[in-house]
Amino acid sequence: MRRIFIPLSMLFLVACSEGTADHEHGHHHHGADSTAAGHHHHGQSEIAGPELTHYEQEKHLTNVRQLSYGGDNAEAYWSFGDDQLVFQSNNPKWGYACDQIYVMPLENMTPDTISPFIVSTGKGRTTCSYFMPGDSTIIYASTHLGGDACPPEADRSNGRYVWSIYDTYDLFVADLEGNVIKQLTDYEGYDAEATLSPDGSKIVFTSTRSGDLELWTMNTDGSDLKQITFDLGYDGGAFFSPDGTKLVYRSSRPKTPEEVEKYTSLLAEGLVEPSDMELYVCNVDGTGHQQVTNLGGANWAPFFHPSGEKILFCSNHHSGGYPFNLFLVNLDGTGLEQVTFDSAFDSFPMFSYSGKHLVFASNRNNGRTRDTNLFIAEWQD
Repeated sequence: MRRIFIPLSMLFLVACSEGTADHEHGHHHHGADSTAAGHHHHGQSEIAGPELTHYEQEKHLTNVRQLSYGGDNAEAYWSFGDDQLVFQSNNPKWGYACDQIYVMPLENMTPDTISPFIVSTGKGRTTCSYFMPGDSTIIYASTHLGGDACPPEADRSNGRYVWSIYDTYDLFVADLEGNVIKQLTDYEGYDAEATLSPDGSKIVFTSTRSGDLELWTMNTDGSDLKQITFDLGYDGGAFFSPDGTKLVYRSSRPKTPEEVEKYTSLLAEGLVEPSDMELYVCNVDGTGHQQVTNLGGANWAPFFHPSGEKILFCSNHHSGGYPFNLFLVNLDGTGLEQVTFDSAFDSFPMFSYSGKHLVFASNRNNGRTRDTNLFIAEWQD
């Protein structure tokens, strides 16, 4: 597939238009849907000026820079060389009906040099991409084998907030020209949410192959498949610790008969309701599961701090709905600290491999639209 470059000059034009469509950009996988995460609440639009990208209370973030302008952009993850990002986007201006995967080189990080280009097939719906070792290939989930069209979004009538668990998602490896070079999973069910260990040897992902949404690991060639979680509930959005020995993930844990019935009934429909999730850690071999948070609300999109001793994550526990902000917490659940102070939505944090930079998605500075954009910041402990 020929690379399709999206110059940032075009992105600036997109930022001037009104974004009105609610797009699920994979938030039903590693995180929450942008609709529920602040797209109806454009909280900082009353403030003018460059300070829109950064709040004074955000002491851990300096030199915050906006990387995208327009559409729904999320789940941006660093290349091993820290010089590229792979992310998913649903920007109608780019000609696709739902999420596709793009790579953004970061040379100099100026509007003239940052040019995202598509690396997925342009068919079906995609989510949760990650660089493979060598930075010349990426892994992502796609429904394109189930059809060229975007699969229908979840029915949210009657006020219910649910995510779709598409059974046509499989994991694929593609080169940076958009050519699929390997299919890693071939299961008639949900396989998605793949991320890699820091040494590039292991993949963790979420699958329904056991009958529930559980975490699995495998080697990067698809061998040595192992189930890591076993309790009823949605286990997903997992990432490795910096030393590769642990996993952090989000989970729902239905306990009462009513909760169990609701969870299993929705799952039978290919749906989940993600309003109540907490964070857990475990060893990579599936031992030593430990609950980290007990905050209530939706706690998700966790990522290990470079020290391996803390977790950066997204939560609405402090608001009961909106906003969603980033928080730091120790592995034992102590030392909770708020990191971002946006009035709508901040999520999907990932530290660069060097630990010097953070990329995240946010509704800040979106000019009263529903756009979710990518931001990069220097991290200060």
